[in-house]
Amino acid sequence: MKKILKKLLTEDTVFPDMTANTKEGIIVELIERLAANRKLKNKRAALKAVMARENKMSTGMENGIAIPHGKSDEITELVAAIGRTSHGVDFNSMDKKPSRIFIMTLSPQSHSGPHLQFLAEVSKLLKDTETREKLLNANSSRDILDILL
Repeated sequence: MKKILKKLLTEDTVFPDMTANTKEGIIVELIERLAANRKLKNKRAALKAVMARENKMSTGMENGIAIPHGKSDEITELVAAIGRTSHGVDFNSMDKKPSRIFIMTLSPQSHSGPHLQFLAEVSKLLKDTETREKLLNANSSRDILDILL
């Protein structure tokens, strides 16, 4: 368990201080921050992949969580990021409530195994109310990582 989380998440892929106020803004901010930390090379392909997925069906889940993700042949390896806002953002969630925790993953079109494993690990972790509360109250990227890993 948590094998893929440990591999993908580091302090430079966890952003507890996101500022965007819209769904697209959150997605762009996560992509920009991944690119700034040299985790993502093709920002345009990443944005196109995530927004294409988002346009098919919102990735706003329940309990303040959104899991924007996408696949593209222009993405060379699986990357992931966790973001958090102090304010809620409308992500067209299933429970109609705003999201504050954002888990993004991008992967090559041809590699679905690790992508699905990552999504499954994150989903299982975030089902727990106590874990979600700890994430919302964490003070730093390091604290968020400690909670998740």
